[in-house]
Amino acid sequence: MNLIERITINPEICNGRPTIRNTRYTVDLILDLLSAGMSNAEIMDDYPALEINDIKACLSFASQLSKVKTIHRIVA
Repeated sequence: MNLIERITINPEICNGRPTIRNTRYTVDLILDLLSAGMSNAEIMDDYPALEINDIKACLSFASQLSKVKTIHRIVA
C-alpha cells in the first residue's frame, strides 16, 4: 500500500477532513502532536490503533500539500 493511500477523505467522517484509514484520527491531529514534540512512539502509545506508516502517511500528505503551486483566496 502506498503511504498516501492511508489518508482518506470521507464526508461522513470528521466532516470530510483528511483522516487516517477512515478512522476519526485526523491528519492535522497527528501533525499537531508531532509539531508539539511528541515522538512517533509516544503518539502510538496514546493512540494504539495507529501504525508507524500512518504517521509517515500524514507527513507525506502534508508534504504534498506544501507543493501546491498557487493558492486562491475564496471570498464568501
